[in-house]
Amino acid sequence: MLDVYIPTGALDPDAEHILMDELTSILMRAEGADPSNAFVRQISWAFLHRPEVFVGGTTPDKPHYRVIAGVPEGQLNGTVKKQQLISEITEAVVRAEGSGDKNAHHRVWVFPMEIREGHWGASGGVQGLADILGAAIGDADKARQVAEHRITQSRQERGIRTA
Repeated sequence: MLDVYIPTGALDPDAEHILMDELTSILMRAEGADPSNAFVRQISWAFLHRPEVFVGGTTPDKPHYRVIAGVPEGQLNGTVKKQQLISEITEAVVRAEGSGDKNAHHRVWVFPMEIREGHWGASGGVQGLADILGAAIGDADKARQVAEHRITQSRQERGIRTA
């Protein structure tokens, strides 16, 4: 789930459409999914927001961007994975802007955010990581094992005791 904040007129409309597709693929790969998988693409949503941005209380001379990448708990384990996601998203936005501004990456903020297990709502109910993975790969047992491992790993990284 992506929330992409791009000020109106900041990007060429064609570049913006390409960017939204690219950001979707970047997040899918970060989660370990195949971007060519039709089912996974169907459940990968991106919301484009048109904010009025202020920096230090005033309107900036150049556009500023924010991307919130929300994933189920356990999908972005490890600092390296988060860093790679942030880097790839930042570079994609900078390319889409095409301004040639060597400092453009300073105007892109990316927030990877894990949604705690039991707090992802879809199809009228709570969808756990095992449910989502099971639907994507078609193997409920394997999905449950992978989900349990990833969630445990995520909680250990954050210093949360697991049973």
